[in-house]
Amino acid sequence: MIMRYACVADAKPLAELEAVCFPPAEAATEAQIRDRLEVYPNHFLLLLDDEKVIGYVNGMVTDERELADEMYADASMHNENGAWQMIFGVDVHPDHRCRGNAAQMLRRFIDDAKAQGRVGLVLTCKDRLVHYYAKFGFVDEGISESTHGNVVWHAMRLTF
Repeated sequence: MIMRYACVADAKPLAELEAVCFPPAEAATEAQIRDRLEVYPNHFLLLLDDEKVIGYVNGMVTDERELADEMYADASMHNENGAWQMIFGVDVHPDHRCRGNAAQMLRRFIDDAKAQGRVGLVLTCKDRLVHYYAKFGFVDEGISESTHGNVVWHAMRLTF
């Protein structure tokens, strides 16, 4: 398995994986992913097995402290020099789950954010995943204002 950052040509397989990992109301479309890749491909970390994408972590960088719903749709909100690395999703194909793949990608994404001089990372997650992200040092800040996909999300923050 190898990890690499994405390019625009990865939009279709990433959208296919997104559709497998998330319900339609939460999943990014191929067009949304392509828009993001055109602006910040170096914030899409891919995990490949025999050149097939089996997982990825992605998100924009911003000076905003909170992950806002409009960030998912508006790639122009990305600020490469921003303080906070947002995480929009940690996707792993179901056939490759429970093998440490998400943890491997997340650790690398965290290390890369630290090396880039970020203040920390922010994500939102469902209640059942709060304990998982806590293992990486993320702190639950309570229920997020996000209504992305009409779901209740916890705001999680890892500060360096």
